[in-house]
Amino acid sequence: MSSAATALKPGAAHLRRPALVRSTWLLIGLVVILILSILSVSFGVRAVSFDDIAAALGGHSDTIAQGAIIKRIPRTVLAILVGAALALSGATMQAVTRNPIADPGILGVSNGASLAVVISLAFFGATGASTQMFVAIFGAAVAAVFVYTVGSLGRGGATPLKLALAGAATSAALGSLISAVLLPRVDLLQAFQSWQVGGVGGAEWPRIAITAPALALGALICFACSRGMNSLALGDDMAAGLGENVFRTRLVSALGAVMLAGAATAIAGPIGFVGLVIPHLCRTLIGTDHRWLLPFSALAGAALLLAGDIVGRVIAPNGEEIQVGIITAVIGAPFFIWIVRRQRVREL
Repeated sequence: MSSAATALKPGAAHLRRPALVRSTWLLIGLVVILILSILSVSFGVRAVSFDDIAAALGGHSDTIAQGAIIKRIPRTVLAILVGAALALSGATMQAVTRNPIADPGILGVSNGASLAVVISLAFFGATGASTQMFVAIFGAAVAAVFVYTVGSLGRGGATPLKLALAGAATSAALGSLISAVLLPRVDLLQAFQSWQVGGVGGAEWPRIAITAPALALGALICFACSRGMNSLALGDDMAAGLGENVFRTRLVSALGAVMLAGAATAIAGPIGFVGLVIPHLCRTLIGTDHRWLLPFSALAGAALLLAGDIVGRVIAPNGEEIQVGIITAVIGAPFFIWIVRRQRVREL
């Protein structure tokens, strides 16, 4: 077994980690999200005090403060949903492929969703939120199948390095196609450039309401397959010997991951590296049992995106904002390099 696959194999010590420790970390995650949610509502072009928030909840806030709070609440909710979805999608992809560097962005899934959305806008005028969501999920699924097929060719099957290379090449090719479609359409180019960076600043309740059911369904699918993911980490032969239907588990889990990545990309743009960084961090705290790893990854992903969005609003000068997709790229790119060097994956 390769070193990369071994890194995702559930060790006995991790699986026996006390439930109290895991429950404590989950509780800490919930508290952190609550604190970050309050900060997310507080910080922005106009700072809102905790007294203003309390007054707004009671219906006694001044008009300006109340307007700022009303605008920031959907943004906060969207950051939680998208962060949780991307982290859960990344953890599931890593389990399905037994690849420690799997992530919707790295494997080209996010760009597949982006290209599908761009084509639907440019050629079919599909501006509806529900249409864009379904189109994005379809594009993400096509890209995922293509990358896995290409990465499986040759000796050794779908090794981590081959999947990463196939994903990087596919992502670059899809990015070029996106540019080719957009360049003649100046009317779409400016709006898409902002969306392509990835951010939650344009959050609206109607779009959240349309996307939330797809995110919830994708999350439920992943959670339902968590026990099967533990079996997959032991290797296909061992999993089959334990009575696991390897093909079905891998297919259904991948479907959940693709739904999460596609829906999140449709509403917030292609935000990278959340699905890479968070599962690795969570394994050090929770262990490799996916029944615990998946929900904690969702909490940690939500916390990361919330924190990144707050930082982007605070550090930008003159009331501007740095999109959260830029913040996660700054965090995730060095982490990706470290993971590749640490795993020393050299097989082709």
